[in-house]
Amino acid sequence: MNVLLISANTERISMVTIPIGLGMVAASLRQSGHPVTFLDLLDTTDIPGAVRTALEQAPPEAIGISIRNIDDQDAQNPRFLLERAREAVVACRAHSPAPIVLGGAGYSIFPQAALDYLGADYGIRGDGETAFPALLERLRAGLDPRDIPGVHLPGQAGIGGRAETPDPDRFPMWDPVLDPYLTRAKAEEIWVPVQTRRGCPNDCSYCSTALIQGRSLRCRQPRQVMAQLAALARQGFTRFWFVDNNFNVPEAHALELCAGLRALPFRLSWRAILYPRKVSEELVRAMAGSGCVEASVGFESGADPVLRSMNKHFNAAEARTTLELLERHGIRRVGFLLLGGPGENRETVSESIAFARSLHLDALRVTVGIRIYPDTPLARRAVADGVISAGDDLLQPRFYLAPGLEPWLHEAVAGLATIGRR
Repeated sequence: MNVLLISANTERISMVTIPIGLGMVAASLRQSGHPVTFLDLLDTTDIPGAVRTALEQAPPEAIGISIRNIDDQDAQNPRFLLERAREAVVACRAHSPAPIVLGGAGYSIFPQAALDYLGADYGIRGDGETAFPALLERLRAGLDPRDIPGVHLPGQAGIGGRAETPDPDRFPMWDPVLDPYLTRAKAEEIWVPVQTRRGCPNDCSYCSTALIQGRSLRCRQPRQVMAQLAALARQGFTRFWFVDNNFNVPEAHALELCAGLRALPFRLSWRAILYPRKVSEELVRAMAGSGCVEASVGFESGADPVLRSMNKHFNAAEARTTLELLERHGIRRVGFLLLGGPGENRETVSESIAFARSLHLDALRVTVGIRIYPDTPLARRAVADGVISAGDDLLQPRFYLAPGLEPWLHEAVAGLATIGRR
């Protein structure tokens, strides 16, 4: 079946986004024999016109639309971002009879609510590489697709589950539809994203990662990762961003990646995200020696009671140790504070601010108020505290901010070096 894939992301929240997830889906579709065309709406001002042109140039038999962002996560002035994605769905409906299938990280958090809001025919929650080709085979044969893991249909809440690819190495990390982004990468000197693992075994009270990827950890073989990096490096790209939620989990895999990076005949620079629990000096030394120039560390709070309420498996002292190790080995450090959750008060906020100041970070991002996602401990707490109603599907942005902190909290963080959005 001819497939049109549409990246519906139109936001530049922090950097130009290369839709590597949709690229992996494109690669899996090609493996299954389905021709693919691609449309990116990032810089499009005329969404209906762009969609109409794409449909006319290569009429599809199925359309996949990737939903990356639901909102901008700004508690003070939240922006809901699905209206433009809905423009794309409406344009597809107007100019093509092909079934419309939703997917992507944002969609996977709200599989039923986003499907109903956008008016598509199907949705795939989680990994799309296996589920999308399976769905196309059912549609081509005229068979019911509802028992395919991860496939959701309108008006059928509670059915569908999440698709998980147990072995990501079955599918390429890159597809030719992403090649135009490399020209942009050269022009803007952005960091090329690389995903080496999926799933997160942690259970932070507010986090959406498990809703998207599940909790079972599935790692790519380091040799596969190195092959992709080498192919990109031969084209002149030397800056990479490991977008894994926790580069150091498991540490053995991270050490293998560092060894592979050192062995490449190219000197690469890279960034990663660390979970500050039991980070060893061996790993930090290996990171520095293999080209790591920056690590983001979401320590979120400097108050241990708040960390426990977030279900973090580290304390403030461990976070400090991790950040000191990074400094010792010359790796730039970006820290994150997440203030205002359950159990937060003026004392814990002041403790966190003092903690952050004492670290002398290269950059600090501060978020006030926590976005509430469905099926999380924070959502259940928010219902119990009367912050949201039990029937709220949370598609429209809702935030938890402990009572009694406004407007003092915003004034308290105003003096920090960098105020940003997660």
